[in-house]
Amino acid sequence: LVGVEILQNTWLLEVETMAFVLCHDFVGRSSRSVGLMRVSRSGSAVTMVTAEGRASKFESMRKKYGVPRTTETTADNVGFSYEDFESAVSEYEYTLSQGDNVHGRIFDCSSRGALVDIGAKAAAWLPAEEFSTRPVDSPSEYFAPDTEMEFVITSKEDMNGQLGLSVRRLEHQKCWDRVVQLQAEDAPVTVEVIAVNRGGCLVTVEGLRGFIPQSHSGNIAINESEVGRKVTAKFLELDPERNRVVLSHKLAMASTQMVNYGPGDVVQGVVSGVKPYGIFVDINGVSGLLHISQISHDRVSDIDSLMEVGLQVKCMILSQDKNKGRMSLSTKVLEDKPGDMVRDPEQVFKTAEEVAARYKQKLEEERKASAEVAEEIVSALDFSRDDTEPPDQA
Repeated sequence: LVGVEILQNTWLLEVETMAFVLCHDFVGRSSRSVGLMRVSRSGSAVTMVTAEGRASKFESMRKKYGVPRTTETTADNVGFSYEDFESAVSEYEYTLSQGDNVHGRIFDCSSRGALVDIGAKAAAWLPAEEFSTRPVDSPSEYFAPDTEMEFVITSKEDMNGQLGLSVRRLEHQKCWDRVVQLQAEDAPVTVEVIAVNRGGCLVTVEGLRGFIPQSHSGNIAINESEVGRKVTAKFLELDPERNRVVLSHKLAMASTQMVNYGPGDVVQGVVSGVKPYGIFVDINGVSGLLHISQISHDRVSDIDSLMEVGLQVKCMILSQDKNKGRMSLSTKVLEDKPGDMVRDPEQVFKTAEEVAARYKQKLEEERKASAEVAEEIVSALDFSRDDTEPPDQA
């Protein structure tokens, strides 16, 4: 279809070099087709007749007001049937449903929204609030004329046949796909603090809004001065259905610090908490647990009198969990004599590196000895197997 023009109750549809008029006679709430005629490409006056052969209302109006006509046209010599017309129109029908992704071209844009050609019978409407997940200060620059891109249909046709579109929802889905991939890779991300409250801080991450709880804020101060600061974080929880993104700056810091540490290393930290079952030590933002069973070879009866919050201590790393940002610590292995941590902790901390070196050497010797024993056992098994195998028959 090249063009459509409304003449009172008449639709004029140009198809290639011919133009056809389909007229409806409206009676109450119903309508019936009363005529089909052919006109020249120049649009000169024509005569229109009904399917019954009588003059149509349009032809009567032409006679009443003296509009000249050229060629007399009847339903018999039109050369184009209703079936032909329906077949021609069906070639240009589109099936577009809510939720479909479509490709379109923006041909007009304003601060209220944009008109988009998606091949439907009417231009689709992209409202300003659906431009993007990010603020758009200048829509005419962001969506320049003739910009072609992908959209998602967000509403059904209205009374004018117009569909609603969105770019923001497409970007939103792509953002979720991205953060799910980053979580699967356990990769740290850069976030920007946009607001703070007593529970933590709100951040933006990959075009989405996220939340960092106060317990995972790390070195982020919970006050307005942090707004606009960019920090690294790792994902704690993702829930696309609830649009929930929870992150941890503390865990990202721990992951970075843990790269520099390993089991057997002696580290210095600050006591951050004392519990009946052990002591929590902060090691450059990484939380480590010194369990009560790993404090000394002797029994520790009063852990509160032995350690207090804020005390600097030295510990050996027994193991670490990079996913949770935690370490298992020990001071028992740093004792030169059993019970030194209970009697004189300062002396243990002073000789920690020396005792740790001897402890590592001892572990290495034990490892080598175990490897040699295992090798001897394997050799003995191979030898016994050779003795029990029958000789080859000649």
